Amino acid sequence: MISYAPFWNTLKEKNMTTYTLINKYHISSATIDRIKKGKGITTMKLDDFCRILQCRIEDLVEYLPDAEPPFSL
Repeated sequence: MISYAPFWNTLKEKNMTTYTLINKYHISSATIDRIKKGKGITTMKLDDFCRILQCRIEDLVEYLPDAEPPFSL
């Protein structure tokens, strides 16, 4: 599972708000809503966030493994 917890921490560290992302940087409110709900966003949006927040991808998302894999390799 992908977690956006680092995104919220980075936003706070950079003193940025979702309001600023939406109104100054023209990030859609739908993208912010998808992040809030833990849904997927495009790598293009992740690239936009890295540019805006001047951070690395690791500062936005992290992978949390599920308790049991859905299939065996």
